[in-house]
Amino acid sequence: MANLFRDRRFLVLLALGFSAGVPLPLTAFTLRQWFSESGVSLTAIGLTALIGLAYAFKFLWSPVLDHAAPPAFGWLGRRRGWLATIQPVLAAAILGLGFTNPVTAAEITVMVAVLVAFLSASQDIVVDAYRIEVLEESNQGYGLACYIWGYRAALLAANAGALAIAEFAGWTAAFAYCAALVGVGFLAVLLGPEPAAPPVVVLPWSRRLKLAVVDPFVDFMGRRYWVAILAFVALFKLGEALAGIMTAPFYRELGFSRLEVAAVGSVFGLFMTLGGALAGGWVVAKLGTARALVVTGLLQMLSNLMYVALAQTGYSMPMLWTQVGVENFTDGLADAAFVTYLSALTSRSFTATQYALLSSLAAVPLRTLGAGSGWLAEGLGWSWFFALTTLAALPAMAIMIFLLKRLPPPAPPVVQPARDLPG
Repeated sequence: MANLFRDRRFLVLLALGFSAGVPLPLTAFTLRQWFSESGVSLTAIGLTALIGLAYAFKFLWSPVLDHAAPPAFGWLGRRRGWLATIQPVLAAAILGLGFTNPVTAAEITVMVAVLVAFLSASQDIVVDAYRIEVLEESNQGYGLACYIWGYRAALLAANAGALAIAEFAGWTAAFAYCAALVGVGFLAVLLGPEPAAPPVVVLPWSRRLKLAVVDPFVDFMGRRYWVAILAFVALFKLGEALAGIMTAPFYRELGFSRLEVAAVGSVFGLFMTLGGALAGGWVVAKLGTARALVVTGLLQMLSNLMYVALAQTGYSMPMLWTQVGVENFTDGLADAAFVTYLSALTSRSFTATQYALLSSLAAVPLRTLGAGSGWLAEGLGWSWFFALTTLAALPAMAIMIFLLKRLPPPAPPVVQPARDLPG
């Protein structure tokens, strides 16, 4: 085990996970906190979900990143060259976001946030492909764990860290700090190894287009019940997505301060998520990925009822700690099973394109149906809104049970009991 973690590839994946996690709060929770403080309505805050449509449709340009040579840093190789090209532009866009003002020109803030989301989604495409390609099959689980820990650490740094800096130095300084954090990933790109590239074959343009765009989708559609699989992937995070978009204005309306939200929602929430992810790995090992998805998905669904309890209680720090702890722990459980499931669905021949397709589908509810969450919260009130988000997870559970019956996982090996040792 000690020799395993001396491998620099795991440190690189830790840093790349960090770089991938930095931009997400800036187009989600942190941005919505900024908007809610600027007096933007709940309906408009809900519409900020559309900023991240790039995450839902990144599969459209993933073939370019999967096959084309990077426009700069080509000497680093295909995967690292693209990352080294994207990351400096991403850092500049995050810095620019901090110089906008949602009070006087919200449309400019939104436009820059859209650019941040596009560059972030592009980085995710390459990082996911790099993660799968740089390790042998036997080390994929350790690589994924390093990636998740880096990603979650970035959510803490870019969420709680940005809120704390905004409290004392303003939003411009907060976004400048987040732009600098992207440098962690850039350093990892420079120091990390490049995955072995496939042999270069000169092909006609039509054949290259078929290999890059058509074949990955044809390969996936050759699987049994592929429509049901895609429907499950798209709906699994629906309830969490609807609730998550309204979390920042919900906490603010109940009277929680920036620092309270940062300490409990971000710092404590991160550790509960990491604990849930570790427990989720154990659940996956014991139950198998498919059954673990059902168990963890149900727990994730029921955890949304803690929002209802907090809404009924009002401003209460003990209840906030409880709600954040339960919600983040169950999310970590479900994420461990869900990411394992997505990774297992990809073919190594089309890693970037297929994983981008699946992770894009997982983001569709957040970026489309989630845009109406503010309108629902205003119309229903907080308690009924969060009750609705709980029920929103039921369709995915029904599809998963259908898939379990039609595509049952292999039976675990029978372990013979050990014989008593003499003496």
